[in-house]
Amino acid sequence: MADKKIVLSGMRPTGKLHLGNFYGALKNWVALQEKYNCFFFVADLHSLTTAYQQTENLAVNTEAMLIDWLTAGLNPDKCTIFVQSDVPEVSELNTLLGMITPLGWLLRNPTYKEQIQELLKQKYAGQLDEKTLGEKLSSIAGDDEISCFGFLGYPVLMATDILIQNASYVPVGKDQTAHLEIARDLARRFAEIYGEQVFTEPQPLYTTVARVPGIDGRKMSKSYNNAISLGENLDDVRKKVMAMFTDPNKKKANDPANPEGCVVYAFHQIYNPNAAKRCEECKAGALGCVACKKELFALMEPELTAFAARRKEIENDKGQLAQIVANGKERARANAATTLTRVKKVMRVIK
Repeated sequence: MADKKIVLSGMRPTGKLHLGNFYGALKNWVALQEKYNCFFFVADLHSLTTAYQQTENLAVNTEAMLIDWLTAGLNPDKCTIFVQSDVPEVSELNTLLGMITPLGWLLRNPTYKEQIQELLKQKYAGQLDEKTLGEKLSSIAGDDEISCFGFLGYPVLMATDILIQNASYVPVGKDQTAHLEIARDLARRFAEIYGEQVFTEPQPLYTTVARVPGIDGRKMSKSYNNAISLGENLDDVRKKVMAMFTDPNKKKANDPANPEGCVVYAFHQIYNPNAAKRCEECKAGALGCVACKKELFALMEPELTAFAARRKEIENDKGQLAQIVANGKERARANAATTLTRVKKVMRVIK
């Protein structure tokens, strides 16, 4: 893998993954490991930026995520799988890069205000009237539990993850390119200040991913209680499929409907090779929602059953899992240490 360019990506450990994670990222990662020198990490330090008070399940969630990754097809012989906090070089470089990061970059980060407002909305949902909530949202520093140094500086930590492994590419959707900008800016700023180009300037690796909505039509998320988890009990999955949001204007089975915006049709586009035909039948009123949902579950069941079986095998071999994490830690630290040593020499932190 030494002659392949490096791709880096990670996920926060929030427990078992769901179908949105599987089709939105993991299937793409499995394909990327065949073409690039991939580094995939559990971003446990990143999870502290918004959940530093809820760490009791961090270790369990980390393990669950790693099991899901391996079940999905990540191969430790083809990629490096590691836990972010197992690489202390990341924290050291994060400190050094933080010293040269202008505060304005962080305050102007387009996702900062959006994320903090979303967190406040979730926290105070149903507790405050619109006026009071609006007053809180008008102040970025309006909530000490969220407005912390770590949350403000998370783009620097994100940049550190990328730069320390000298990643050439980071897989992103076209609407996420801004997430890479601080990493690119820091690579250039470091060279301008110290006169040496140490870092690879990362480029976006645009990926096409399937849109997987939650069963209620919103983004699939455990926090919305609208997700189908990987390895979930099949009876529970069946119930969720039968409860999926459909066109509210379709009152009877033979009423014509609009599949666009229908959660069931979105899943048919993933699982059903005849999805286009089902779309036309739905529009013509030739297909009822109950029958459509039953067909969808029948299409989903084999893959879900196979995933659950593979997951159980990996879950029961904790020794193998520990060895994979240890090997990944060794490879990630070795690569990171090379970068960190160069940085410290250029900054004259070491001779």
